[in-house]
Amino acid sequence: MPTAGLYNAADTLITGNISRGNAQRTAVIDAAGSYTYADLAQRVSRFANTLERSGIQMEQRVVLCLHDSVDFPTCFLGAIKAGVVPVPANTLLTPQDYEYLLADSRARALVVSAALLDRFRPILGTARYLRKIFVAGAETHEYESLEAAMDKAGDNHVAADTRPDDVAFWLYTSGTTGRPKAAMHVHTSLAETARCFGQGVLGIHAGDIIFSAAKLFFAYGLGNALTFPFSVGATTVLLAGRPTPEAVIAILRNYRPTVFFGVPTLYAMMLNEDLVPEPEGSRLRLCVSAGEALPEALFLRWLKRTGMEIVDAVGSTEMLHMFMSNRPGEARAGSSGKPLQGFEAQILDENGRQVPDGEVGDLFVKGPTCAVGYWNQRELSRQTFRGDWVRTGDKFARNDDGGYRHCGRGDDLLKVGGIYVSPTEVENALLLHDAVAEAAVVGSKDADGLVKPKAFVVLAAGIAPAQALEQELITHVRHQLAEYKRPRWIEFIGELPKTATGKIQRFKLRQSQ
Repeated sequence: MPTAGLYNAADTLITGNISRGNAQRTAVIDAAGSYTYADLAQRVSRFANTLERSGIQMEQRVVLCLHDSVDFPTCFLGAIKAGVVPVPANTLLTPQDYEYLLADSRARALVVSAALLDRFRPILGTARYLRKIFVAGAETHEYESLEAAMDKAGDNHVAADTRPDDVAFWLYTSGTTGRPKAAMHVHTSLAETARCFGQGVLGIHAGDIIFSAAKLFFAYGLGNALTFPFSVGATTVLLAGRPTPEAVIAILRNYRPTVFFGVPTLYAMMLNEDLVPEPEGSRLRLCVSAGEALPEALFLRWLKRTGMEIVDAVGSTEMLHMFMSNRPGEARAGSSGKPLQGFEAQILDENGRQVPDGEVGDLFVKGPTCAVGYWNQRELSRQTFRGDWVRTGDKFARNDDGGYRHCGRGDDLLKVGGIYVSPTEVENALLLHDAVAEAAVVGSKDADGLVKPKAFVVLAAGIAPAQALEQELITHVRHQLAEYKRPRWIEFIGELPKTATGKIQRFKLRQSQ
């Protein structure tokens, strides 16, 4: 990778394919059709010109709240090519969440899918930094459509004078307070994830067709469905809607991808509904999992039913993608594998000393894809980014063979379907209900061994426990927060276990299950 001079990540991914003779290869397939690398290069340049014509300057931010379609790589890479910083937003959030993201990022522009525009309308009046709004996928009388804006822009664009260590994009990740924080990544990190994992572990090549159920706004999905295929001239298939088992199996049957990226929750759902890829007519050579711990039993069920192993890997938003993985053909049930080439891992106790093999401790990693820090979060940056090392917040143990085993989170965060959920945020939502006096949320495993939120609730005086009230509280949370954050179970108890200083002892609630 270059260490001096000019370097632009988007120019490298897109122009590199043109110069390698991939102009007419299919880059993207979505619900609207297919697009060659020449088509994508033109769209990327047009969006870069659109931003410049709109007065958006280098290093200013553009929030992208887009369903997975060709518009996402167009805008993400177009912004980077122009030296503007794209900030992908989770499409499952509430208006209040988006209000925070726009304010925190001080975004000057917003690109939003038409189907998501209603979630922004209530809060756009408070977005004081916002200067331009583009709506993708439909014409509106209020805001300029993305396609109309790009139609006015030129087909050619010279990449901005960015350098390898310039910040290229942000990715928001949740914290223990529920307030997300933006991890800032530099231009070279995209290509490094492709080199170290996409090619180095998975062997992705130009002949691959890739489908990622994880969405592009996630660090996991961004690498799977954008960086990896574009780094070698492969094809990515994008699904705009929810990755239900029915939708996923339709993609697998209709487009016959060779590499499939999922999360444990989805693999379990596909098995439970018996919607899995069959050997006949399938071209799948790899099934990959990340985002949450893969239960050993689920690995074995998938292997027995499909004859294919699941290559389980571990990554984080702070590290942009994977830093540890099983290797194809050598995947082991219950193992997170070993660090990727170019990455290192160590497990430390609470005093910062390395623990012996077999003992549980805090996992620290280092490698070439590490974020430079969190935007405007100095103390959190200091806690997480410690010299070359990154504190992951996960508990791990190292096996005698050098492999690593996930042992849970070091804080109270839950990983639900591959997305972080803050117990505090769910508790605060419950406390807005008049029937709730106190609440505590912990992770509880479902029948497939996957962690989901469970709430312990102390009711207000005079309120009696009832099944109808349980459903009422779950519905209440669904109206307050994103759907995936809702508790799956509620248990009514007389009092919450607490320390002498009044702090809730969640570990006792976990132990009581």
